[in-house]
Amino acid sequence: MERYDLLYRLYEEFEADTLRELQDFVDLFPPVDSRIALDYWQDASDELESRKDAIRSSFAAGDAFAEIAARSTRDQTFTALDLHSKYGRAVNALVLDVDETLRSAGRTDNEIPRDTLHLLTEFHEAGVPIVICTGQTLENVKGFTIQGLGNELVHSGDVSIVYEAGTGVFTPGHGSTTKQLLYEDLDPTVREVFSEVRSRVLPQAPDDLRESVHLQGNEFNITLKPNFDIGSDPAEAVIDEGLVYLVDLLGRAVAAAVDGDFGVESAEHWSRAYYADADPEVADVLAAEDAAPECEVDDVPDPIIDLFDRIDVAYYHADAAEIGSLELNKPNGVQAALDVLGVDDPFVLVMGDSKSDLRVMEWAAEADAGIAAAPKHASQDVLTHVLETDELVYDRGDAASMLRTVYVLNLLDER
Repeated sequence: MERYDLLYRLYEEFEADTLRELQDFVDLFPPVDSRIALDYWQDASDELESRKDAIRSSFAAGDAFAEIAARSTRDQTFTALDLHSKYGRAVNALVLDVDETLRSAGRTDNEIPRDTLHLLTEFHEAGVPIVICTGQTLENVKGFTIQGLGNELVHSGDVSIVYEAGTGVFTPGHGSTTKQLLYEDLDPTVREVFSEVRSRVLPQAPDDLRESVHLQGNEFNITLKPNFDIGSDPAEAVIDEGLVYLVDLLGRAVAAAVDGDFGVESAEHWSRAYYADADPEVADVLAAEDAAPECEVDDVPDPIIDLFDRIDVAYYHADAAEIGSLELNKPNGVQAALDVLGVDDPFVLVMGDSKSDLRVMEWAAEADAGIAAAPKHASQDVLTHVLETDELVYDRGDAASMLRTVYVLNLLDER
Protein backbone atom coordinates (compact mmCIF):
# COMPACT_ATOMS: atom_id res chain seq x y z
CA MET A 1 0.00 0.00 0.00
CA GLU A 2 1.36 3.46 -0.90
CA ARG A 3 2.36 5.87 1.85
CA TYR A 4 -0.47 8.22 0.92
CA ASP A 5 -3.05 5.50 1.57
CA LEU A 6 -1.37 4.45 4.81
CA LEU A 7 -1.28 8.01 6.13
CA TYR A 8 -4.88 8.56 5.05
CA ARG A 9 -5.83 5.45 7.03
CA LEU A 10 -3.84 6.71 10.02
CA TYR A 11 -5.91 9.88 10.30
CA GLU A 12 -9.18 8.14 9.48
CA GLU A 13 -8.90 5.34 12.04
CA PHE A 14 -7.15 7.03 14.97
CA GLU A 15 -8.00 10.13 17.00
CA ALA A 16 -4.95 12.13 16.02
CA ASP A 17 -6.30 15.37 17.53
CA THR A 18 -6.53 13.79 20.97
CA LEU A 19 -3.13 12.20 20.51
CA ARG A 20 -1.56 15.58 19.72
CA GLU A 21 -3.23 17.20 22.71
CA LEU A 22 -1.81 14.50 24.98
CA GLN A 23 1.64 14.78 23.41
CA ASP A 24 1.67 18.57 23.80
CA PHE A 25 0.54 18.30 27.41
CA VAL A 26 3.21 15.74 28.27
CA ASP A 27 5.92 17.72 26.45
CA LEU A 28 5.02 21.18 27.72
CA PHE A 29 3.67 20.49 31.22
CA PRO A 30 5.40 22.99 33.52
CA PRO A 31 7.50 21.63 36.42
CA VAL A 32 5.38 21.65 39.59
CA ASP A 33 5.62 20.21 43.08
CA SER A 34 1.97 19.27 43.36
CA ARG A 35 1.45 15.54 43.80
CA ILE A 36 -2.02 15.78 42.25
CA ALA A 37 -0.68 17.60 39.20
CA LEU A 38 2.11 15.07 38.76
CA ASP A 39 -0.39 12.22 38.99
CA TYR A 40 -2.45 13.94 36.29
CA TRP A 41 0.65 14.23 34.11
CA GLN A 42 1.43 10.53 34.62
CA ASP A 43 -2.13 9.54 33.68
CA ALA A 44 -1.84 11.59 30.49
CA SER A 45 1.54 10.03 29.71
CA ASP A 46 0.14 6.53 30.19
CA GLU A 47 -2.84 7.25 27.94
CA LEU A 48 -0.52 8.73 25.31
CA GLU A 49 1.60 5.57 25.24
CA SER A 50 -1.48 3.37 25.09
CA ARG A 51 -2.79 5.24 22.06
CA LYS A 52 0.62 5.12 20.40
CA ASP A 53 0.82 1.38 21.06
CA ALA A 54 -2.44 0.93 19.18
CA ILE A 55 -0.92 2.64 16.15
CA ARG A 56 2.36 0.74 16.45
CA SER A 57 0.52 -2.56 16.29
CA SER A 58 -1.50 -1.50 13.24
CA PHE A 59 1.27 -0.46 10.83
CA ALA A 60 4.54 -1.97 9.70
CA ALA A 61 6.20 1.39 10.35
CA GLY A 62 4.25 1.75 13.58
CA ASP A 63 6.86 3.73 15.55
CA ALA A 64 7.13 6.41 12.87
CA PHE A 65 3.37 6.58 12.31
CA ALA A 66 2.69 6.94 16.05
CA GLU A 67 5.09 9.88 16.19
CA ILE A 68 3.59 11.43 13.06
CA ALA A 69 0.05 11.30 14.46
CA ALA A 70 1.23 12.72 17.79
CA ARG A 71 3.17 15.59 16.25
CA SER A 72 1.27 16.93 13.25
CA THR A 73 -2.12 17.57 11.75
CA ARG A 74 -3.37 15.81 8.66
CA ASP A 75 -2.56 18.87 6.50
CA GLN A 76 0.96 19.16 7.92
CA THR A 77 1.59 15.47 7.33
CA PHE A 78 0.46 15.51 3.71
CA THR A 79 2.48 18.66 3.08
CA ALA A 80 5.48 16.77 4.43
CA LEU A 81 4.66 13.85 2.16
CA ASP A 82 4.52 16.18 -0.86
CA LEU A 83 7.90 17.66 0.11
CA HIS A 84 9.47 14.23 0.40
CA SER A 85 8.02 13.15 -2.92
CA LYS A 86 9.49 16.27 -4.53
CA TYR A 87 12.95 16.32 -2.92
CA GLY A 88 13.46 12.76 -1.71
CA ARG A 89 15.52 13.71 1.33
CA ALA A 90 15.36 14.94 4.90
CA VAL A 91 16.26 18.36 6.24
CA ASN A 92 19.72 18.12 7.83
CA ALA A 93 19.94 21.63 9.35
CA LEU A 94 17.59 24.38 10.45
CA VAL A 95 18.40 27.99 9.48
CA LEU A 96 16.14 30.25 11.50
CA ASP A 97 15.59 33.97 11.73
CA VAL A 98 14.22 35.11 15.09
CA ASP A 99 12.24 38.36 15.11
CA GLU A 100 8.87 38.07 13.39
CA THR A 101 9.81 34.51 12.43
CA LEU A 102 10.22 32.39 15.56
CA ARG A 103 8.70 35.08 17.73
CA SER A 104 6.37 37.97 17.01
CA ALA A 105 5.64 41.23 18.79
CA GLY A 106 2.03 40.88 17.63
CA ARG A 107 1.28 37.32 18.71
CA THR A 108 3.93 35.95 21.08
CA ASP A 109 4.76 39.00 23.24
CA ASN A 110 8.18 38.94 21.61
CA GLU A 111 9.00 35.59 23.24
CA ILE A 112 9.67 32.34 21.41
CA PRO A 113 6.66 30.13 22.27
CA ARG A 114 7.27 27.06 24.41
CA ASP A 115 6.05 24.63 21.76
CA THR A 116 8.51 26.11 19.25
CA LEU A 117 11.37 25.83 21.72
CA HIS A 118 10.43 22.24 22.51
CA LEU A 119 10.36 21.30 18.84
CA LEU A 120 13.85 22.76 18.43
CA THR A 121 15.07 20.48 21.23
CA GLU A 122 13.41 17.55 19.44
CA PHE A 123 15.34 18.35 16.26
CA HIS A 124 18.53 18.68 18.30
CA GLU A 125 17.99 15.27 19.88
CA ALA A 126 17.42 13.86 16.40
CA GLY A 127 20.86 15.13 15.37
CA VAL A 128 19.72 18.10 13.25
CA PRO A 129 22.03 21.14 13.76
CA ILE A 130 20.43 24.52 14.39
CA VAL A 131 21.68 27.79 12.87
CA ILE A 132 20.17 30.93 14.36
CA CYS A 133 20.52 33.58 11.65
CA THR A 134 19.70 37.12 12.67
CA GLY A 135 20.57 40.77 12.29
CA GLN A 136 20.85 41.15 16.05
CA THR A 137 24.07 41.44 18.02
CA LEU A 138 25.78 38.30 19.30
CA GLU A 139 25.19 39.12 22.95
CA ASN A 140 21.46 39.61 22.43
CA VAL A 141 21.13 36.35 20.54
CA LYS A 142 23.23 34.35 23.00
CA GLY A 143 21.09 35.63 25.86
CA PHE A 144 17.67 34.59 24.64
CA THR A 145 18.99 31.41 22.99
CA ILE A 146 20.52 30.15 26.22
CA GLN A 147 17.44 31.24 28.16
CA GLY A 148 15.10 29.43 25.79
CA LEU A 149 17.05 26.32 24.78
CA GLY A 150 19.36 25.94 27.74
CA ASN A 151 23.09 26.35 28.15
CA GLU A 152 23.83 22.67 27.54
CA LEU A 153 22.09 22.58 24.14
CA VAL A 154 23.59 25.87 22.95
CA HIS A 155 27.08 24.66 23.87
CA SER A 156 26.55 21.14 22.51
CA GLY A 157 28.54 21.80 19.34
CA ASP A 158 25.42 21.50 17.16
CA VAL A 159 24.21 25.10 17.41
CA SER A 160 25.63 28.07 15.52
CA ILE A 161 24.69 31.76 15.58
CA VAL A 162 25.07 33.91 12.48
CA TYR A 163 24.80 37.43 13.85
CA GLU A 164 24.58 40.95 12.47
CA ALA A 165 23.21 39.51 9.22
CA GLY A 166 26.42 37.62 8.47
CA THR A 167 29.28 39.73 9.84
CA GLY A 168 30.21 37.01 12.31
CA VAL A 169 29.56 33.37 13.20
CA PHE A 170 29.61 31.93 16.72
CA THR A 171 29.61 28.13 17.11
CA PRO A 172 30.38 27.13 20.72
CA GLY A 173 32.50 24.04 21.23
CA HIS A 174 34.59 24.23 18.08
CA GLY A 175 37.94 25.46 19.31
CA SER A 176 39.67 27.96 17.06
CA THR A 177 36.61 28.17 14.78
CA THR A 178 34.17 28.93 17.61
CA LYS A 179 34.04 32.60 16.69
CA GLN A 180 34.67 33.75 13.14
CA LEU A 181 34.88 37.51 12.50
CA LEU A 182 34.07 37.48 8.81
CA TYR A 183 34.42 41.25 8.51
CA GLU A 184 38.17 40.98 9.19
CA ASP A 185 38.59 39.54 5.68
CA LEU A 186 37.13 42.62 3.97
CA ASP A 187 39.21 44.94 1.84
CA PRO A 188 40.89 47.67 3.97
CA THR A 189 39.15 50.42 2.00
CA VAL A 190 35.72 49.04 2.88
CA ARG A 191 36.69 48.74 6.53
CA GLU A 192 37.97 52.33 6.43
CA VAL A 193 34.57 53.55 5.21
CA PHE A 194 32.76 51.76 8.02
CA SER A 195 35.20 53.08 10.60
CA GLU A 196 34.71 56.64 9.32
CA VAL A 197 30.92 56.41 9.35
CA ARG A 198 30.83 54.81 12.81
CA SER A 199 33.03 57.51 14.31
CA ARG A 200 30.82 60.30 12.97
CA VAL A 201 27.32 58.86 12.94
CA LEU A 202 26.19 60.12 16.36
CA PRO A 203 28.60 63.01 17.06
CA GLN A 204 27.71 64.73 13.78
CA ALA A 205 23.97 63.95 13.78
CA PRO A 206 21.53 66.88 14.05
CA ASP A 207 20.47 67.45 17.65
CA ASP A 208 16.88 66.29 17.19
CA LEU A 209 18.01 63.07 15.50
CA ARG A 210 20.78 62.35 18.01
CA GLU A 211 18.25 62.60 20.85
CA SER A 212 15.77 60.28 19.10
CA VAL A 213 17.94 57.35 17.98
CA HIS A 214 20.71 55.15 19.31
CA LEU A 215 23.45 53.13 17.66
CA GLN A 216 22.89 49.40 18.02
CA GLY A 217 25.88 47.69 19.61
CA ASN A 218 27.06 45.87 16.50
CA GLU A 219 30.61 44.65 15.97
CA PHE A 220 30.66 45.89 12.38
CA ASN A 221 27.32 46.94 10.89
CA ILE A 222 26.11 50.47 11.61
CA THR A 223 22.48 50.41 12.69
CA LEU A 224 20.35 53.33 13.87
CA LYS A 225 17.44 52.27 16.09
CA PRO A 226 14.62 54.53 17.35
CA ASN A 227 14.26 55.61 20.96
CA PHE A 228 10.55 54.93 20.54
CA ASP A 229 8.43 51.81 20.27
CA ILE A 230 9.25 50.02 17.03
CA GLY A 231 6.43 50.47 14.54
CA SER A 232 5.12 53.66 16.15
CA ASP A 233 4.66 56.96 14.30
CA PRO A 234 7.60 58.64 16.13
CA ALA A 235 9.82 55.64 15.27
CA GLU A 236 8.83 55.93 11.62
CA ALA A 237 9.67 59.64 11.56
CA VAL A 238 13.13 59.33 13.11
CA ILE A 239 14.13 56.26 11.09
CA ASP A 240 13.14 57.99 7.86
CA GLU A 241 15.21 61.03 8.87
CA GLY A 242 18.01 58.71 10.00
CA LEU A 243 18.07 56.91 6.67
CA VAL A 244 18.70 60.17 4.79
CA TYR A 245 21.42 61.09 7.26
CA LEU A 246 23.12 57.69 6.87
CA VAL A 247 23.00 57.81 3.08
CA ASP A 248 24.60 61.26 3.06
CA LEU A 249 27.23 60.33 5.64
CA LEU A 250 28.10 57.20 3.69
CA GLY A 251 28.51 59.22 0.49
CA ARG A 252 31.00 61.56 2.16
CA ALA A 253 32.95 58.65 3.68
CA VAL A 254 33.18 56.84 0.34
CA ALA A 255 34.35 59.97 -1.45
CA ALA A 256 37.05 60.48 1.19
CA ALA A 257 38.21 56.86 0.91
CA VAL A 258 38.51 56.82 -2.88
CA ASP A 259 41.59 58.30 -4.52
CA GLY A 260 40.50 61.37 -6.47
CA ASP A 261 39.31 64.93 -6.07
CA PHE A 262 35.67 64.36 -5.12
CA GLY A 263 33.70 67.09 -3.34
CA VAL A 264 31.51 66.45 -0.32
CA GLU A 265 28.43 68.12 -1.77
CA SER A 266 28.50 65.97 -4.90
CA ALA A 267 29.18 62.85 -2.85
CA GLU A 268 25.89 63.17 -0.97
CA HIS A 269 23.89 63.38 -4.19
CA TRP A 270 25.83 60.49 -5.71
CA SER A 271 24.97 58.38 -2.68
CA ARG A 272 21.32 59.35 -2.82
CA ALA A 273 21.18 58.59 -6.56
CA TYR A 274 22.88 55.21 -6.21
CA TYR A 275 20.82 53.88 -3.29
CA ALA A 276 17.54 55.27 -4.59
CA ASP A 277 18.19 53.41 -7.84
CA ALA A 278 19.11 50.24 -5.93
CA ASP A 279 16.08 50.11 -3.60
CA PRO A 280 12.58 51.53 -4.29
CA GLU A 281 11.89 51.76 -0.54
CA VAL A 282 14.95 53.96 -0.06
CA ALA A 283 13.88 56.07 -3.05
CA ASP A 284 10.41 56.58 -1.54
CA VAL A 285 11.84 57.68 1.82
CA LEU A 286 14.29 60.09 0.19
CA ALA A 287 11.49 61.64 -1.84
CA ALA A 288 9.19 61.94 1.17
CA GLU A 289 11.99 63.60 3.17
CA ASP A 290 12.65 66.17 0.40
CA ALA A 291 16.01 64.51 -0.18
CA ALA A 292 15.56 63.12 -3.67
CA PRO A 293 18.83 62.92 -5.61
CA GLU A 294 19.70 65.85 -7.84
CA CYS A 295 21.59 63.69 -10.29
CA GLU A 296 21.20 60.34 -12.04
CA VAL A 297 23.05 57.19 -11.09
CA ASP A 298 24.83 57.39 -14.46
CA ASP A 299 26.43 60.63 -13.25
CA VAL A 300 28.22 58.87 -10.38
CA PRO A 301 31.97 58.40 -11.07
CA ASP A 302 33.05 54.81 -11.62
CA PRO A 303 35.44 54.67 -8.62
CA ILE A 304 32.59 55.77 -6.35
CA ILE A 305 30.20 53.26 -7.94
CA ASP A 306 32.74 50.47 -7.41
CA LEU A 307 32.75 51.10 -3.66
CA PHE A 308 29.00 51.64 -3.41
CA ASP A 309 28.62 48.24 -5.10
CA ARG A 310 30.18 46.65 -2.01
CA ILE A 311 28.14 48.47 0.63
CA ASP A 312 24.48 47.96 1.43
CA VAL A 313 21.98 50.46 2.82
CA ALA A 314 18.99 48.75 4.41
CA TYR A 315 15.74 50.33 5.51
CA TYR A 316 13.32 48.65 7.92
CA HIS A 317 10.12 50.66 8.23
CA ALA A 318 9.81 52.29 11.68
CA ASP A 319 12.48 49.91 12.95
CA ALA A 320 16.03 50.58 11.70
CA ALA A 321 18.27 52.21 9.12
CA GLU A 322 21.47 50.27 8.53
CA ILE A 323 24.73 50.20 6.61
CA GLY A 324 26.26 46.79 5.99
CA SER A 325 28.65 45.04 3.65
CA LEU A 326 27.24 43.25 0.64
CA GLU A 327 30.17 40.84 0.93
CA LEU A 328 29.00 39.96 4.44
CA ASN A 329 25.47 38.62 4.28
CA LYS A 330 23.35 35.88 5.76
CA PRO A 331 24.08 33.33 2.97
CA ASN A 332 27.84 33.66 3.50
CA GLY A 333 27.39 33.44 7.25
CA VAL A 334 25.13 30.40 6.95
CA GLN A 335 27.61 28.59 4.71
CA ALA A 336 30.44 29.37 7.16
CA ALA A 337 28.28 28.04 10.02
CA LEU A 338 27.40 24.84 8.12
CA ASP A 339 31.09 24.27 7.38
CA VAL A 340 31.93 24.44 11.08
CA LEU A 341 28.98 22.20 11.96
CA GLY A 342 30.16 19.62 9.43
CA VAL A 343 27.05 19.76 7.21
CA ASP A 344 28.78 18.87 3.95
CA ASP A 345 25.72 18.30 1.76
CA PRO A 346 23.15 20.73 3.16
CA PHE A 347 19.44 20.47 2.71
CA VAL A 348 18.15 23.09 5.11
CA LEU A 349 14.89 24.59 6.22
CA VAL A 350 15.22 28.38 5.94
CA MET A 351 12.65 30.36 7.91
CA GLY A 352 12.58 34.15 7.72
CA ASP A 353 10.59 37.26 6.91
CA SER A 354 12.93 39.96 5.53
CA LYS A 355 15.06 40.78 2.51
CA SER A 356 18.19 39.49 4.23
CA ASP A 357 16.44 36.15 4.81
CA LEU A 358 15.37 36.09 1.17
CA ARG A 359 19.03 35.96 0.16
CA VAL A 360 19.46 32.75 2.15
CA MET A 361 16.30 31.31 0.61
CA GLU A 362 17.53 32.14 -2.88
CA TRP A 363 20.91 30.55 -2.16
CA ALA A 364 19.18 27.37 -0.95
CA ALA A 365 16.97 27.25 -4.05
CA GLU A 366 19.78 27.92 -6.51
CA ALA A 367 22.11 25.38 -4.89
CA ASP A 368 19.34 22.78 -4.42
CA ALA A 369 20.25 23.02 -0.75
CA GLY A 370 16.93 23.38 0.99
CA ILE A 371 13.40 24.70 1.29
CA ALA A 372 12.00 28.03 2.49
CA ALA A 373 9.15 29.02 4.80
CA ALA A 374 7.82 32.39 5.94
CA PRO A 375 5.06 33.90 8.09
CA LYS A 376 2.12 35.51 6.33
CA HIS A 377 3.26 39.00 7.32
CA ALA A 378 6.72 38.61 5.72
CA SER A 379 7.89 41.14 3.14
CA GLN A 380 6.26 40.77 -0.27
CA ASP A 381 9.48 39.63 -1.96
CA VAL A 382 9.89 36.86 0.60
CA LEU A 383 6.27 35.74 0.24
CA THR A 384 6.56 35.72 -3.53
CA HIS A 385 9.61 33.46 -3.37
CA VAL A 386 8.02 31.09 -0.85
CA LEU A 387 4.74 30.87 -2.75
CA GLU A 388 6.57 30.19 -6.01
CA THR A 389 8.56 27.33 -4.48
CA ASP A 390 6.71 25.17 -1.93
CA GLU A 391 4.01 27.50 -0.53
CA LEU A 392 5.26 27.02 3.04
CA VAL A 393 3.50 29.99 4.65
CA TYR A 394 2.33 29.99 8.26
CA ASP A 395 0.36 32.28 10.57
CA ARG A 396 2.06 35.00 12.59
CA GLY A 397 3.64 33.51 15.72
CA ASP A 398 3.03 29.91 14.61
CA ALA A 399 6.51 28.78 13.55
CA ALA A 400 5.79 25.52 15.35
CA SER A 401 3.41 24.43 12.60
CA MET A 402 6.21 24.58 10.03
CA LEU A 403 8.66 22.81 12.33
CA ARG A 404 6.08 20.03 12.80
CA THR A 405 5.80 19.63 9.03
CA VAL A 406 9.56 19.28 8.64
CA TYR A 407 9.76 16.94 11.63
CA VAL A 408 7.34 14.63 9.80
CA LEU A 409 9.33 15.03 6.56
CA ASN A 410 12.35 13.66 8.38
CA LEU A 411 10.37 10.80 9.88
CA LEU A 412 9.12 9.85 6.41
CA ASP A 413 12.67 9.85 5.11
CA GLU A 414 13.67 7.29 7.74
CA ARG A 415 11.18 4.74 6.44
